[in-house]
Amino acid sequence: MYTLVKQHCFRILEMIGEYLSLVLDVFFATVRKPPNWRLVREQLYHLGVMSFSVVAITGFTTGFVLAAQSFYQLGQKGLAGVTGVLVAKSMITELGPILTAFMVTGRVGASMCAELGTMKVTEQIDALKSMAINPNSYLVAPRFLAGIFMIPLLTLFSIVMGIFGGYLIAVFYFNLSPLSYFQPMKLHITTFDFATGMIKSFIFGVILVTVCCYKGMRTVGGAAGVGKSTTQSVVTSYVLILISDFFLTMLLNMIHMKLKYL
Repeated sequence: MYTLVKQHCFRILEMIGEYLSLVLDVFFATVRKPPNWRLVREQLYHLGVMSFSVVAITGFTTGFVLAAQSFYQLGQKGLAGVTGVLVAKSMITELGPILTAFMVTGRVGASMCAELGTMKVTEQIDALKSMAINPNSYLVAPRFLAGIFMIPLLTLFSIVMGIFGGYLIAVFYFNLSPLSYFQPMKLHITTFDFATGMIKSFIFGVILVTVCCYKGMRTVGGAAGVGKSTTQSVVTSYVLILISDFFLTMLLNMIHMKLKYL
């Protein structure tokens, strides 16, 4: 039993080391020689443009639910006027970045892992190495650049759609005045809130792209291995996104509090 636990721990440490090695190699390969623009453009379209619809629907319906819950819970206490603030705060700092990262992971991350995994098991990646082409630079770097650029933009779009969805349900269903919905936002939504959302979305973009690419590049076992790696990449990305969200929330708020009282 002890031997099995020790082997499992060593395997986890080995995977962490391989993952960090991949991230560093991709980063330095991107800095030294940026990938071909055509490859980056394809990933920008696949990861960003093709995800707009699902991100829009997710943000819009989330705004609906937030506004409805806020009004039902607070309206009876005479606090219906804070509905807009709750929707905006929630979308900007938490739900916008989290839900966008989840939807992109499910739509693009899984596809990314399956594509690279198929290339791995069919020895196409080994063929690239035999031609002195760095697979991390050729395959991962374009996806990495597209992820860190498009995820924050998609998050911003999701936030706007969420606030708009909340506006529609609050104003046209609950008869809240537009001024009561938007006016409190000017007082309670700060630059720090937007910075928090954008920083989180950037980190989530790095996590989902690198984890899915790592799992794809380490795939073994044929078609069954591709399916297993794809499932693991999505689950691992979700878990790491949630864990990093907690630590980022704590860290950013601690920094904000210290800067506020300097």
